[in-house]
Amino acid sequence: MTWQIALLLGILEGLTEFLPVSSTGHLYLLGEYLGYKDDATKSIEIVMQLGAIFAVVIFYRARLWSLLRGILARDPESLRLLVALACGFFPVVVIGLPLHKRIESVLMAPVPIAIALIVGGVVMVVIERVRRRGGARDPGEDGLDKVTPRRALIIGFAQCFSLWPGASRSMSTIVGGQLSGLNTATAADFSFFLSIPTLGAATLFSLYKHHKEIADAPGGSMALGVSMAVSFVVAFVVIAAFLRYLKRTGLAPFGWYRIVFGALVLFALHRA
Repeated sequence: MTWQIALLLGILEGLTEFLPVSSTGHLYLLGEYLGYKDDATKSIEIVMQLGAIFAVVIFYRARLWSLLRGILARDPESLRLLVALACGFFPVVVIGLPLHKRIESVLMAPVPIAIALIVGGVVMVVIERVRRRGGARDPGEDGLDKVTPRRALIIGFAQCFSLWPGASRSMSTIVGGQLSGLNTATAADFSFFLSIPTLGAATLFSLYKHHKEIADAPGGSMALGVSMAVSFVVAFVVIAAFLRYLKRTGLAPFGWYRIVFGALVLFALHRA
């Protein structure tokens, strides 16, 4: 893998990891188009998520530090958020670990990914229209203190939908938060917080499992370094812009993008 391809993958990872459009789907489709299908490349695509995770940590550093101090001081509000994060993380571990390999073997292909993009897009557009029917700009409760264990469990089970490649972890958790009664901005905040243990565990597991393939691949270490650095910078910018955009517009534009992109992929596959 050349540094130019690593740069392109890093940009795409940073752009799509936290937008509700599926980084896995975009990276897989790009890899298919460019002809990068080996295990080392697939592992690099997963591990470079570390750059995006570091972007979340740096972006929320003040709130994460406050959360850590609150936990150590046994502050009730901080402990409630910790319990909520555990509740949100638990379902994907219980369901994802035993089913991940089987799901990937069946659904990690262009057609299922395109269908997941379209289905997720339709869900986002419909939910946005229903929620805003009463005229409210962003209905739902505001603030991470409103994320109860019950709501976190709903978000956690919604996150399991993202095991379907192309569905998007960000889309699943934000929509799950909306359905649980949170406003979009709070759902997005909790989604970003939840990404740290979820993506962190998945990435470290992949690094442990495939470290030899990455190290032995021509340009593997270089590609990983370049893609991680670029994904960090791009993801940091995207997080800030995405949160501002959500407060003004909501999820519907991303839903329409998914529908159009998924339809174009199916059309291209049909013509091939």
